[in-house]
Amino acid sequence: MKLNLLIAAALCCTPLLLAQSGHAATTEQLAPKTTLPIVFTRGFDANHAHTGDVVHARTTQPVSLAGGGTLAAGAEVTGHVVAANGFAFDKTPYAAQKQSTLAVHFDNVSSNSITLPLNVYVRAIADPLTSWGATESMGTDDTIATRTQIGGDVLTPSQKEVVSQSGDVVGYNKRGGVYAHLISSVGNSPNGCDASDTEESMGLYSASACGLYGFTGTTLQQTGRTGEPSTLVLSSNRVAPKVWKNSTALLEVRSTDSTVASR
Repeated sequence: MKLNLLIAAALCCTPLLLAQSGHAATTEQLAPKTTLPIVFTRGFDANHAHTGDVVHARTTQPVSLAGGGTLAAGAEVTGHVVAANGFAFDKTPYAAQKQSTLAVHFDNVSSNSITLPLNVYVRAIADPLTSWGATESMGTDDTIATRTQIGGDVLTPSQKEVVSQSGDVVGYNKRGGVYAHLISSVGNSPNGCDASDTEESMGLYSASACGLYGFTGTTLQQTGRTGEPSTLVLSSNRVAPKVWKNSTALLEVRSTDSTVASR
């Protein structure tokens, strides 16, 4: 409850509206279910971050806009830290270690003259090692360089279809990246992930990717699907939660009137 109050207080003063961004108004917008595959270009952690610190990321492949335009790969995604409670090990015998938390709000995405506010949840997030693994072939004797997307789907660069572990076609490898209809899943996300009947931009992620990948000793406490929109909260009673440079994430645009029951 205390953490949620801190987040709400920090967000009330955040300049989220497009008119406040300093960019010209635009008729473009991000439709619900649109996904933005991103890579973090700077790292940050609960022991060293401060409220208000700017978070930097960029999109890794093109993203379609509701008005027919496109956000090119490399569009800048910015956010800010809304809470950072560091980890301190309690040496008292049998002590229950206090929880350390790191909360981030995603503010907007910008490309050329377009700046759009974000109303998203973090569908999935992966550490750099997991993300790097999704770019590597499955074995040294794999002459067709087959790769496993984060979440388990299988991609062969020379083939158009992306298939699930059971062999079903679940996405397509096109010029510019991987695209798929989202598949509902739970994973280790606190509120699960929904499905879509529209084709979305996936980057390194599987159609059913949902939750936290890697990040040993850390829990995905909040994704922004319920509670504060666009807010990611990581927690741990073992380490200071950290998002490393080159970690990746898949953000999904929420419906403005969507509500999800807490699990």
